[in-house]
Amino acid sequence: MFTLLPLHFIIVCPAVFVAGFIDAIAGGGGLITLPAYLLIGLPSHTAIGTNKLSSAMGTVVSTAEYALDGFINWKLSLFCILTSLCGSFIGSNLALLVPDRIFSIVMIVLLPVIALYVLKNKEFHVSDNPFSPVKTLIICMVCAFFVGLYDGFYGPGTGTFMLISLTVLARLSLNEAAGTTKVINLTSNITALAVFLFNGKVLWHLGLVAGLFSFAGHFLGAKVFVRNGSKITRPVIITVLAILFAKIIIGQFS
Repeated sequence: MFTLLPLHFIIVCPAVFVAGFIDAIAGGGGLITLPAYLLIGLPSHTAIGTNKLSSAMGTVVSTAEYALDGFINWKLSLFCILTSLCGSFIGSNLALLVPDRIFSIVMIVLLPVIALYVLKNKEFHVSDNPFSPVKTLIICMVCAFFVGLYDGFYGPGTGTFMLISLTVLARLSLNEAAGTTKVINLTSNITALAVFLFNGKVLWHLGLVAGLFSFAGHFLGAKVFVRNGSKITRPVIITVLAILFAKIIIGQFS
């Protein structure tokens, strides 16, 4: 039985707040929160489950904020949710057959390329989508499928990759891409949380308290995004990609 101490809250809660702020803007908050839960000594599955609880609580806030500001295309988002869930299901089963070390090597090559693209393109704003509504929908569904497959197979930075895919490939505006990404993230978080709850892998007291900090981080992050858009999103995305790259490199040598 894991015994919670005040020090555990002191370590986890600030990390969850910072992660919530980052996650609301560009995704990737799990790169900060999960290590924090593991740092205090939680078993891996309990750490993941508890992280899902606090993350889902915060994502509700940022999703609601984006919805109120009119950033969410619900028809587009619902179709993307379906293909993302299919991709995640396939990816999670594929993970049982293929060593994640192979996928890590692929990411070592891809991450610098993605980072260079983001650095090169100073604006994520798209003033005129060149695609028809049907073509846009198909591209978004395909992006959601493959990012969902990545999420099921590996996971870290899923929200960031979804945001980049929707702006770069589907040519959505940054606002609409962010709204769609949040709906997909919320769905996957709640789905995963239900699984961990059913299996008793959630530390309620810590998860709920950390969730309040996640509330605050997501709320502040969403407000900053609405006011600053691509000015704040680019540096946050680069930071997330750098953290993920470092995590993979360290994992290769540990």
